[in-house]
Amino acid sequence: MKDWTLGNFPLALRVVFTSFLLTIGVGLMMAGAQIMMTHGMADGKVGLSLDDIVYSYYGNKTGSKIEGKLNGSMQAMAPDEVRLDIIKWARAGAPEADWEPKYKAVFAQYCAICHSAEQTALPNFTQYDNVKHVTETDEGASFSSLTRVSHIHLFGISFIFMFVGMIFAFARFNQTWKIVLIITPFAFLIIDVLSWWLTKLMPEFAWFTIIGGFGYSVASGIMLFTSLAQMWLPRFRDTTA
Repeated sequence: MKDWTLGNFPLALRVVFTSFLLTIGVGLMMAGAQIMMTHGMADGKVGLSLDDIVYSYYGNKTGSKIEGKLNGSMQAMAPDEVRLDIIKWARAGAPEADWEPKYKAVFAQYCAICHSAEQTALPNFTQYDNVKHVTETDEGASFSSLTRVSHIHLFGISFIFMFVGMIFAFARFNQTWKIVLIITPFAFLIIDVLSWWLTKLMPEFAWFTIIGGFGYSVASGIMLFTSLAQMWLPRFRDTTA
């Protein structure tokens, strides 16, 4: 190998790096789509907004969690008349007297396909106590769920940034800006995760969630596309000794 730059790496190594970067790129797009279909529907409207983030972490103190879901990401799961009837029942305090003769069958028909004993990751909506819990005032994400999601994101995504950064470290790039770009995703990942906890306490911090996600997405995108270009495009490859 002539020197330690991406354009001079052996073909097999460039294929490995490219396969990883392309897979990560598709994964990031899928993650964006998942965010749009979950958090992005928290306010009942298409597209990620500040309200979506506030409702997801701080909660919607004017309504219940089930109402927010039925008007948001779960809106397509049941006909309008069924959704409105469930919301009306939840607003009335979800009296247990109405569960057995009516709403148990409604939840079995429209919700139990995902919310059942077999789907351990989701609350079991075949039992009244679990349904009653989500009809209470929406307090947003719980501290236990924030702890679980935070450590998964910090451990998992930091590995992605490490490998993307390691590949980009061999790119021809201004040394100062190279260091900045490599550090940036890690810094914004910490800001992103920290903002969830701060927004849980004070909704004004929801802006930091947007800033964090935007920051590490842009930095990662620059490193990814720069690395791919220098490995394969003749205009950007440096094959000099």
